[in-house]
Amino acid sequence: MHDLTKSKKEVLTFLLLTFALSSVWYYLIISAGSLGAGGGWYPVALMWCPGIAALVTTLIYRKNLRGLGWGWGRTRYQATAYLLPIGYGLAIYGAVWLLGLGGIDEAYSRNWLSWFLFGTLLNCFAALGEEIGWRGFLVGRLAGMTSFTNVSLISGGIWAIWHMPLILFADYNAGGPGWYSLLCFTAMVVASGFVYAWLRLKSGSLWTAMFLHASHNFWIQGFFDPLTTDRGVTKYLTGEFGAGLVVAFVVLAYIFWRRRHELR
Repeated sequence: MHDLTKSKKEVLTFLLLTFALSSVWYYLIISAGSLGAGGGWYPVALMWCPGIAALVTTLIYRKNLRGLGWGWGRTRYQATAYLLPIGYGLAIYGAVWLLGLGGIDEAYSRNWLSWFLFGTLLNCFAALGEEIGWRGFLVGRLAGMTSFTNVSLISGGIWAIWHMPLILFADYNAGGPGWYSLLCFTAMVVASGFVYAWLRLKSGSLWTAMFLHASHNFWIQGFFDPLTTDRGVTKYLTGEFGAGLVVAFVVLAYIFWRRRHELR
């Protein structure tokens, strides 16, 4: 009972610190009206707020930084995490291209390789900030308090809420109706919580979550989205605010939920 009470206090402290720190960057981004504010570094700073909150909370309650999943774990889980976004990206965007629901920007495809390495490293750095917090700390603490299903829903739900100020008051959307963007994004993120939580708990490593997050941002936002030209309906199907990723993550969530018995 004492450990459970302590864990609840840790989670509450973490959430309060995360949203308090994030509010500074929410304000700066929303005031500017764009994620490109501050040369694009404001969103990166925002992404590190959960990580900083997790580190501070862990030091306050445990006097060290252990228990966040720093170990590497088995490499196959890191590889799986990185390759997943490429797989569901090809499935979604490939279908859109083949069905004529979106075009291909050939000029972008020729120039893309020039920043492949830099883009990968930058996304890993930014994603690490979030994943120290969301999966390293939050999923790790929740796993000792409740079931895998609840861990996934709670962590995914909080993650979705954390993004909402940028969707509602800045330009973090695909240009479609606000209600549609918010609905698709929320469903996608909550469903993805099952994938992130399973990989984190199965591997015992927060690096799986970092690779999945970084790979998703790099391939979906940095490759497939700009490579695909809009044909009217395209934005309703692709990207983080389209139905395609919702379907993909709901399917993946079910697959990983069915494998919850494999977790310790």
